[in-house]
Parts: sequence; structure tokens; C-alpha cells
Amino acid sequence: MSPPPIRLFNTMSMQKELLETLVPGKVGIYVCGPTVYSYVHIGNARTFTSFDVVVRYLRYRGYEVTYVRNYTDVDDKIIKAAHETGEAPVALAARFVEAFREDAQALHLLEPDVSPRVSQTIPEIVAIIQKLVDKGYAYESQGDVYFSVSRDADYAKLSKRNLEELCVGERVQPGDQKREPLDFALWKAAKPGEPSWDSPWGKGRPGWHIECSAMSEKYLGASFDIHGGGLDLIFPHHENEIAQSESATDQRMAKYWMHCGFLDLEGAKMSKSLGNVVRLRDALTRVDPEALRFFFLSTHYRHPLNFADKALADAEARLEYFYETLRKVDERVAGKDFAAGPLHGEPGRFRAEFETAMDDDFNSAGALAALSGLFALMNELTDKPPVKDKAMVGRTLQALREEVRRVSSVLGLFEDSPAEWLLRRRDRAVRERGIDVAQVERLLGERAAARAAKNFAESDRVRGLLKEQGVEIMDTPGGTVWKVAPAST
Repeated sequence: MSPPPIRLFNTMSMQKELLETLVPGKVGIYVCGPTVYSYVHIGNARTFTSFDVVVRYLRYRGYEVTYVRNYTDVDDKIIKAAHETGEAPVALAARFVEAFREDAQALHLLEPDVSPRVSQTIPEIVAIIQKLVDKGYAYESQGDVYFSVSRDADYAKLSKRNLEELCVGERVQPGDQKREPLDFALWKAAKPGEPSWDSPWGKGRPGWHIECSAMSEKYLGASFDIHGGGLDLIFPHHENEIAQSESATDQRMAKYWMHCGFLDLEGAKMSKSLGNVVRLRDALTRVDPEALRFFFLSTHYRHPLNFADKALADAEARLEYFYETLRKVDERVAGKDFAAGPLHGEPGRFRAEFETAMDDDFNSAGALAALSGLFALMNELTDKPPVKDKAMVGRTLQALREEVRRVSSVLGLFEDSPAEWLLRRRDRAVRERGIDVAQVERLLGERAAARAAKNFAESDRVRGLLKEQGVEIMDTPGGTVWKVAPAST
């Protein structure tokens, strides 16, 4: 059976198009990965999370996906950082590859099918450059090799930029050996203290753009389905990738180009030049990793997203609501047999709404809206069931809980047990608010004794004391549980 139709926004055509893959039922997707000279920032994390969900959903819909996301481990920034720390560039890059993997795991990012590195792709890079030189699209100059932009009649077809305007204010920088201002380096001659490899033009290392052309072609072929990255990569990186790849192969590089929107920091565009970049590792000390993932998915991937403390707190509170609902449902139905029979309402409609949203350019915000309806029904059935048939209620809750499990495989959410997630959330809130856990447990013991003695006035008094300390308690079928109340604003 063929997968159902999915529409995605193609940056090349600037419109939504029906996904029609080069090989029916299979998808090749390449996403530009991190340059490993430091810890990745939250803008990178949003992009990688967005494409993680794209890959998950394509597989959910029945596609066989080959997902490639690279590591740039040879770069000017890596060399500069290594000089500052006194490390060898290769050692520094390897260290930050491992740091990225740790952060990615915390964010529930799937490991790509292939994670190539520039340092492991040098022969393929040299081969493409040689082909471009042989075809007259590139030229050697004192050990450097440059792509001649004027030789490519289609240059800037992705970004839609005017070449004459691009040239205004541009000039050949001192030390550059290129002929024209827009020409870009494919190979850089070796300098003392820098990593280098042998090539027909002497020892050197690759330029930035050529690496992705080589790695995507090696693992996906000269032409593949989807190329992804952040909006900031459209020009010059992706534009240059297209120019060099298609000039070398005479084939269209990627059929669809997808780009993730910018992440703003408290209303201002996040930028290294502005010094307002937030590292993912630092963000994960401020918010639960799964809540951060939920925050990223709460807005359509192409739209800008504002990173602010209130937005993070709202995302974490929303995720807590979801997990508390799952805890209640699990206590009600886990391991129980309600026998076959009719269900209340139409539990399957939420999955249909979810799929409709995701089929429309991977609209995760719309998908979460459908999920909110599902959770609202679960809460209604556990708190104030609209029907008296307890077996019907139980069967419906079990069906809804199974829908959540299906959806979690796509969104990368709700993968923890509710009890474990809620306990981690509570423990962090306890540390942040300085709550004395031993005192809370003592008061809970006093309240339990009062309830057992039917001294409800004393039970209410203890509840009030706990509330004064910022503690909320809930009596559930599984016993009394407590959490830290939201801080007052």
C-alpha cells in the first residue's frame, strides 16, 4: 500500500507541494548538522528537533527513510577554538561531537541512519572538486580552489537573490586568491598548525560548502528527495551546495528544500554577532528537556519562535498537565479487562485530526492541538464521566491511552512513565524553591492520620500549611501525591 499524500513547503518553489519521492515508498533526507567547535545553541536544537519529527512522521506514514545528518569537524571555527584551548583541532571536534550526542539524547532526538564527518569524507570531496575543475566550473589559485559563480547560470535560484545586488559592496579580501567577489572556496591551501590532507593542488583542507555536497551524494546519491536546515543556511551555504553539486553531476541535487524558522530571544533575533546566543546545554538546566522539545513543537517549524522564560514555564506546565492526566488514566485502567464492547464517542477522531495536521507540511502545532482534545476527553472520563457505564468508560480510556502511545512515537513525547517524569519535575522544583521535603512528608503523615481518624478539620488545617509552603496535594486511587505549586507572578 502506498503511503498517504503529504504536502510540504518547498523553499525552491516557495509553495506547498505534494511529496512525490524519487523512489516510491522511500525517502532520502539530508540535514545540515552541527559545526562541532562548541556546544550547540537552541536555534540548532529547534532545527534538529523539527527534522527529527519529520523523519518520525514519514516512517509513521509507511515510508522507508534514510536520514543523514552530518558533523562539520573541519572548519575555521574549530581551528580557532582549538588554538584558544591548546587542543588539537581533531580532538576538540571529537569532544564536542560527544557533547552533542549527550544533548541530543536528552532532547529525544533519534540517531540518524548515517552521521558522516568531513574528516572521513576527504576523498569524495577531492573527487567532486576535481570534476568541477575539469568541467571549467572551478579554478586553482596558489593552492586554493574556487568555484566560479559566473559560470553557473542558475546561481541564486534558491534564495532568489540578485547577483548584481550581491556584488555591491563585495570585494576580494586581502589574502584571497579568487577572481571575482562572489567566488567561494572549495579547497584551502594548508597553513601552519592547521589540519591538512593531500590533494592534486597541494596540502590543504575543504571549504565549508563542498562538504555537504560530498556527504549527501555519498550516502543518498547525486539526486535525492529532501534537503533541510535552518533559514540562515539558504544563503550562501545551500545556494553554494546547489551550484557545485549540480554543476558537477548535471542532476538536480534535491527535489524539496525545507527550512526551519528563526528562534528569537526575548523578542530579538538570536545571533552570535549580537552575543545573545543560548546554548542548548544551558537551556536544559532551566527547563525539562522534554518540555523544551514540547516548546519547539508548539509552533510550526517554518514560523519564528520566541524563546522566553514565561514560554518555557508555560510549556513545562502544559507537559505536567499531560503527564498528570496519563498518571490518572494509568491508575484507572492499567492491567484491567473491561471486556469487548462499544466506546464512548469517537476516540479515533483525534488520530485523524493529528494526521491531517501533520500531512499538511508537518504542522506539529496543529497536531498538539488535536492531542489537547484527546487529553481533555481523558480528563473528563476520569473526573466527571458523561456516561454511567464504567466498562465503556474504561474501554474508552484504554483506547485513548493507546492513541497517545502511537502519537508519542511521532512527536518524541510521553516516552517516560508518568510517575518518573512527575517526580523529576517535582524534585527540580523543590530544589529551585528550597522546599524542605522531610517537613512535607511529616505533614503528609499527620494529614493521613487525621483522615484515618475522620478529623477532617485537622486534615484541612495541614493541607493549608502545605499550601503556604507552595505544596499542592492530590488524593488519588493510588494514594496521596504532592507537587510544587506554580510560583505566583
